[in-house]
Amino acid sequence: MQQSGAAGGRGYALFPLLGVLFFQDAHVRGYVGEKIKLKCTFKSTSDVTDKLTIDWTYRPPSSSRTVSIFHYQSFQYPTTAGTFRDRISWVGNVYKGDASISISNPTIKDNGTFSCAVKNPPDVHHNIPMTELTVTERGFGTMLSSVALLSILVFVPSAVVVALLLVRMGRKAAGLKKRSRSGYKKSSIEVSDDTDQEEEDACMARLCVRCAECLDSDYEETY
Repeated sequence: MQQSGAAGGRGYALFPLLGVLFFQDAHVRGYVGEKIKLKCTFKSTSDVTDKLTIDWTYRPPSSSRTVSIFHYQSFQYPTTAGTFRDRISWVGNVYKGDASISISNPTIKDNGTFSCAVKNPPDVHHNIPMTELTVTERGFGTMLSSVALLSILVFVPSAVVVALLLVRMGRKAAGLKKRSRSGYKKSSIEVSDDTDQEEEDACMARLCVRCAECLDSDYEETY
């Protein structure tokens, strides 16, 4: 008997066995170079003992041949040969019914079917659940969205500062033009105010330049 459903946006399969109930993701998607976790949990009517065993196998696409990549019985025994050598890690806890493993530095060549089999005598397995793994490169759209978010966080404040600076400079230019037409002469107090204003404008200009430098450096680091 097999049931299917959805968990966390992914399909899953439940397999009632002879005293053991399996839970394993039916489909897992990962990205090249980013660690992937293959979940497998189980429930047994018997207490966990040192006789409990866990076996993970892998079958390449369009192939009927399976290879062992991980074995557990009191201790962890990841494969020491083949493409998964030194890349399989134990992340489970048998006392919590967790038989999960992880794959480090995954590549597109790791695509295929992974199976998790748990035996806890006298409970044994019958139907073995399977997980289809799909590893892909992170698309340009994902990279673009990250760059866009970074640009918004840095560019928008810079744009606001520049706009305020331009408005103040425009008002100042209009005031000077009006005064020059009327032959108006500045007092010592006004000269002092203008000096302060010029310092504020220079400070805002330096701030704009700094924001632009930050945007350029962040953009370069992203790529």
